[in-house]
Amino acid sequence: MDIRFHVRGGTPLYGDVRVSGSKNASLPLLAASLLCSGETVLTNMPRLRDTEGMIRILEFLGATVAIDGTTVRINADRARGRPITHELVSKLRGSIVLLGPLLARFGVAEMGYPGGCVLGKRPVHAHIEALEQMGAVNMSNEDVLHLQGRLRPGRVILPEFSVTATENALMAAALTPGETRIDLAAAEPHVQDLVRFLTAAGAQIAWAGPHTLVIRGTSSLKGVEHRVTPDYLEVGALSIAALVTRGRLTLHDIDSEHLVSFLDTLRRGGVVWQHDSAARTLTVDGERSELRAMKVQTNIFPGFPTDLLAPLGVAMTQASGVSRIFEILFEGRMAYLYELEKMGAHVEVLNAHQALIIGPRQLRGRVVASNDIRAGVAMVLAALCAEGETTITDVHYIERGYDRLEEKLRSVGAHIERVATPKQEATAVAGIRD
Repeated sequence: MDIRFHVRGGTPLYGDVRVSGSKNASLPLLAASLLCSGETVLTNMPRLRDTEGMIRILEFLGATVAIDGTTVRINADRARGRPITHELVSKLRGSIVLLGPLLARFGVAEMGYPGGCVLGKRPVHAHIEALEQMGAVNMSNEDVLHLQGRLRPGRVILPEFSVTATENALMAAALTPGETRIDLAAAEPHVQDLVRFLTAAGAQIAWAGPHTLVIRGTSSLKGVEHRVTPDYLEVGALSIAALVTRGRLTLHDIDSEHLVSFLDTLRRGGVVWQHDSAARTLTVDGERSELRAMKVQTNIFPGFPTDLLAPLGVAMTQASGVSRIFEILFEGRMAYLYELEKMGAHVEVLNAHQALIIGPRQLRGRVVASNDIRAGVAMVLAALCAEGETTITDVHYIERGYDRLEEKLRSVGAHIERVATPKQEATAVAGIRD
């Protein structure tokens, strides 16, 4: 199916939205269920294409899965190690986090190379190097990712601050008896959530520094009930929706510690917001905000999240002055700026990592594409503040990372419609329109 959003912009958004569980936390938690005996219960699970894809892989491996709304029950007692087909992993970059659990439990991990969003090269070398340091033998070729061997505890020095490589090493160490130390570990909120889960399941894990994890693994982990941490990336996107539409939204179930750099950037940019720690809410007041130019550089947590740079770029089109963005993590993040230019944004791309956005500019509705998950939500935000109607194509990217986004936006006043058509018909219609 070809899925598109039709958005009529110019309407301020008002009301309350409850944030869903984190996609980036959900995938390693689902993978970690392979390490546990008995039943694992994950609540607050977002309903996404990516989580559905991971569940299909667990079932392919022999786990039984029951889903009731946002609660997922997994029993992997009868799971077995087997090669995972290219079809199952080709559209799910997050399936890379199966390497650690498969190796730790079965002594072998074999799959096609994971797919997903194209954000630069995003190589798998960090995962391979981490697991090789634990005793795995790399038998991969150009078609298949294949590691095997009995893992042993020890010191793992990651070659870069990779979130998913950290998660793979962490899960592998949790089911490997003895002490493993991971240096240059990523510390993003979803890594912290995985640490909480594995600790509850029976591993002993401690932070020995901001980027050092010490794990005392065990030969047996037990299934537990765990609530998926809220999605701070959804909080960021909805905050900007309130801002660019000049509305006011109160977001529920948020953890401000996940958003320190983002919220400080908004404050410096003239945004009025209020956090209630007791109620776990964040209110963003676009009516009272006076957006001014910002300078932002992405970084590892607790720095500014790379996944919020594209949404913030939309806010920059509405800010007074010259805003500067510097993306240090991925060279493929700038493609959304060309889509914003189609809508009337004044953008100067300096190189693959730096750009200027000059504002404020009135955006106008156009046909634009979702280049990846975060670029896709940026196009939605741009459409919400644009004059006229915008058609956003390739919405399947957005639905990989945002739980029922159009429903939440409609609930606070947005004019957004999801339209699904057979691909052949959609291509013909697009050809006539273009």
